[in-house]
Amino acid sequence: MAAANDGQGRTLRYRVDGMDCPSCVGKLQTALGRIEGVSGVEVSFATGLLAFGAAGAAANGRAVEDKIRALGFTPTAIDNAAPRAPAPEDAKPWWRERKAQLVGFTGLLLAAAFVASLIVPAEAEWAYLAAALIGLVPVARRALTLIRSGSPFSIETLMAVAAIGAIAIGAASEAAVVVFLFAVGELLETVAAGCARQGIKALVSLVPRTTQREMGREANGILATVAVDDLAIGDIVLVRPGDRVPADGDIVDGASELDEAPITGESVPVAKAAGDAVYAGSINAGGVLRLKVTRAAADNTIARIIHMVETAQSSKAPTARFIDRFSAWYTPAAMVVAALVIAVPPLLFGGDWSVWTYRGLSLLLIACPCALVLSTPAAIASGIAAGTRRGLLLKGGAALEMLGKVKAVAFDKTGTLTIGRPQVTDIVALGGSEAAVLAEAAAVESGSSHPLARAILEAASARKVAVPAVAEASAIAGQAVLGRVGGALLAVGSPRYAAERGPLPAGLADRVAALEAEGKTVVVLLGEAGPRGLIALRDEPREDAAAAVAALRRAGVRPVMLTGDNRRTAEAVAGTLGIAVEAELLPDDKLAAIGRLKTQGPVAMVGDGINDAPALAAASVGIAMGGGTDVALETADAALLNNRVTGVAELIGLSRATLVNIHQNIAVALGLKGLFLATTLLGATSLWMAILADTGATVLVTLNALRLLRLLPVARPATAGAGPAHGHDHAHDHGAGHEEADDCCAHGACGSQPASVACGACRAPNQAAARTCSQCGQAMAA
Repeated sequence: MAAANDGQGRTLRYRVDGMDCPSCVGKLQTALGRIEGVSGVEVSFATGLLAFGAAGAAANGRAVEDKIRALGFTPTAIDNAAPRAPAPEDAKPWWRERKAQLVGFTGLLLAAAFVASLIVPAEAEWAYLAAALIGLVPVARRALTLIRSGSPFSIETLMAVAAIGAIAIGAASEAAVVVFLFAVGELLETVAAGCARQGIKALVSLVPRTTQREMGREANGILATVAVDDLAIGDIVLVRPGDRVPADGDIVDGASELDEAPITGESVPVAKAAGDAVYAGSINAGGVLRLKVTRAAADNTIARIIHMVETAQSSKAPTARFIDRFSAWYTPAAMVVAALVIAVPPLLFGGDWSVWTYRGLSLLLIACPCALVLSTPAAIASGIAAGTRRGLLLKGGAALEMLGKVKAVAFDKTGTLTIGRPQVTDIVALGGSEAAVLAEAAAVESGSSHPLARAILEAASARKVAVPAVAEASAIAGQAVLGRVGGALLAVGSPRYAAERGPLPAGLADRVAALEAEGKTVVVLLGEAGPRGLIALRDEPREDAAAAVAALRRAGVRPVMLTGDNRRTAEAVAGTLGIAVEAELLPDDKLAAIGRLKTQGPVAMVGDGINDAPALAAASVGIAMGGGTDVALETADAALLNNRVTGVAELIGLSRATLVNIHQNIAVALGLKGLFLATTLLGATSLWMAILADTGATVLVTLNALRLLRLLPVARPATAGAGPAHGHDHAHDHGAGHEEADDCCAHGACGSQPASVACGACRAPNQAAARTCSQCGQAMAA
């Protein structure tokens, strides 16, 4: 969280304890903005963080700290050089907060007054008066500070007026009870707000405080325990079994399985070996690893996620902005109405002044807008936290709201709906075995770095095929790779190259044509006597791509693939997934396609490459794959950290659940106020009931919002349909004569099989057919 300054001062950051409602943000921003030398004040209710530019006399922060304390909050300076927010254990427990102390103090005063009334009944009113006045002092002091700071219509002002009015009409005992209940209500709101902030605290705690670093940059150096914040790029650290990975890095030595669930939400541990990248916060479940740090603490995966979540929870959703504007005139209007309730009946209808003053004061307390103001940000913060726990990163409340309204989702193909690299799909042997064809082709390709060559070598490794040595390796640019294997000269090239060496047998030519019609790239293994076999390759759809397409259709959202790939390949993949497709699109064509889709309603775009960035920005909501480029991740409004395409449907489900939660909260806040307004005018509501109604509504909307933290949208089966296509060829040859499609951009989507189910015990996602939970080992419900 950063704040702007004038370039001549410095940026100061604080953690502010005691903020229990989004209205506290407005109070702080208004008050601090009036201090000379302070600029660019940014306050996050969700995280409790404050940042501002300070110059001149304000540069030391003392004036700001004094003002924060005067407003009833507790500031704690954060080291600007520290890359991480304060750890959870650094924060004070709720029972040590100033509000808890106020509850204890006013409670003792009320109890003392009650005891005094029993001992000396005739003096009971004086005892309650003393309790009410003493308990009112800190509230009135804060109200005066807020009035001088530009916030005259605060809950503190309403409370002070109501309590003073109650004392004036001889209801000192009720005034004392109201002061006590107000303190209790604020404490409950603080506790509830703390629960809503647990998501950020949990993220901070994922990274260990210390780690074992090798002294010096040479291998097997002496180990020293150092703070994770002190790690530098290039350092070598030791990660033992059971340890959390302290930093983003690459494995230098060792192999293990890493539990990446805290970062990606993926419940199945991922096998990692030398050369593989790992995330900070992952849990090493197996062997000892030596890790080379690739990102400093301030820039690791967890730090970036924390920053994005803080920014997201600090930004206001459209509904929240509307309610803020509404509450700006609602509170003063409520005070005017309360004044009319007090004055009009006695003046015009001969009503009793004490009766209508009492009712007007009760109305003042009921009119507090805290519950209404909290209704939307509490739900948005919980929704964002719920998504983050499952590897669904949202960058703001506006994106979370918009996702539930999208009518279409446009997908890129390569790297989004597909894995992003070719894989061997078919092997045709002529006279020998498939294993022999794969082994010989892998031997010839062993010196090439082309994606198709890597795919053939990976297939040989996966099938445990022994790859013989190759000699006299060479290449014919744009046509084939050659080499001598076991004394025989072999070539791996395109069907065109093979046909130039001699006509292909009729059956083999037909098989090549059939495989190419499926959108696959075919290479021919040639010997001195002619073709020895075929190998077909294609960038295959992700395992959950069909499920994602079906899930979107089920949700009433139209999926479509927008790709720069050639029509043949695009249609083959689209046919497999059952998704509409527009192929051979240049970046400008994709923007035009997004524009056409937006005429029918909001559109989400899902992509992973640099060429997807314009379309991601143009869409109503841009969603980037977690494994995509930094440009795509920065441009998008949301990201799928786990690279699961079904996450798109989960995001939409989460958004819709959040919108329902917001509507429920608003209904509770306004409904309770309307109910107690009626009972107040009828004389059935006492002052202490009024303050309980306000506090109860605030706590209810907070607890309702926290229900979102347990939400896990699940994809369910559905049938999928196909769609149209059109085209322009982007295929280009690789050095060995293989053709590979160059995907320019894309969008799309919806799914088919159940992707995952939540464990009833720990809520971890599991495969739909799982019998036991992969996280806690408990039996899964049928």
